[in-house]
Amino acid sequence: MNDLSKISVVLPSLDPDEKLTAVIDGLLEYGFTDIILVNDGSKQENLHYFTDAAAAHPEIHLLHHEVNRGKGAALKTAFTWFLQNRPEGLGVVTVDGDNQHHPADTRACCEHMLETGNVVLGCRDFNQDDVPPRSRFGNKTTSAVFKIFVGMTISDTQTGLRAIPREALEVFNTVKGDRFEYETNMLLAMKDNAIDFDEVKIRTVYIEENASSHFHPIRDSWRIYKLILAHFFRYTAVSICSAIIDNGLYALLDLLLHSTLAGLALTTVCTAGARVVSSLFNFFMNKKVVFKTNASTGKAMLRYYALAIPQLAAQALLTQGVYWLLRIPEGATGWRTLIYAVVMTVLYIVSFMIQQRWVFAPQKKEKQEVKK
Repeated sequence: MNDLSKISVVLPSLDPDEKLTAVIDGLLEYGFTDIILVNDGSKQENLHYFTDAAAAHPEIHLLHHEVNRGKGAALKTAFTWFLQNRPEGLGVVTVDGDNQHHPADTRACCEHMLETGNVVLGCRDFNQDDVPPRSRFGNKTTSAVFKIFVGMTISDTQTGLRAIPREALEVFNTVKGDRFEYETNMLLAMKDNAIDFDEVKIRTVYIEENASSHFHPIRDSWRIYKLILAHFFRYTAVSICSAIIDNGLYALLDLLLHSTLAGLALTTVCTAGARVVSSLFNFFMNKKVVFKTNASTGKAMLRYYALAIPQLAAQALLTQGVYWLLRIPEGATGWRTLIYAVVMTVLYIVSFMIQQRWVFAPQKKEKQEVKK
């Protein structure tokens, strides 16, 4: 087994009970020797759990927030302290204080991180019968949305058990967010910075159907989903602006050139001019604003136009193909318009996914070896 002496456990907690004591005892039993415990502004009657633990165990370094600032803020407080005070530390592992992470799983995630140098997510199995329906539905839905709109396949997007090497921790410490949305931002930062990650299957434990969780279903879900869909919202805004530029420039060129050109020549020049300018605008806005990628401009541009040209053909062929399959007559304009809109919507989402995964895929940085 690997030596865990250079791995720090990050343990944020708000208004804990006796389960926090059980978490700490389990971690120490399984070989962890450095625990960064963060009190995130707990009530006065709960403070003794922190002070008692710190007094009983020299392995604990206790940090305090005077008021509740959120889980994300607590994690970043611990990350900052680790980076400043553990110069020889290889990384951290984040653990929840409600005793839902078995210390054997925590150790397994750390060992995998030491072996690979990757971020390691401890992922639960939501197909088990004892998983609360709310948790099963929420996690599966979020995983599906993550895969479609972010391009990341993660089976447990809300896991709090994450082993993080020092190099990735320096990136995560600059990520925005102070509450539960911060953990989603960490995943998005992995995508934007091409940080490799692995999953390790862990036990699926829900105590009292997760009654002790401080997660607010509506407020915190909204914070998370607006982050996941942010790229798609920006992609849509840029697409609308591109369409306005395309149509506006076409009208302007038609106004300026109609006295010197006519017929097909006029249409061709106006269409080509408008499409070149609007597509260049779309490309650079997608690269800089939507996907914020470090991908090579030349390579990304080649991929962008290699996608755009077949997409135009696919638009016509798919639309006409659906008309033919469904035997839609020429005069059924309502049905034909609806089918055209559906095909365009599907192609729009597919184009977004391809641009995210291929056209503007971030370039990976050379990874430093994690020394055991």
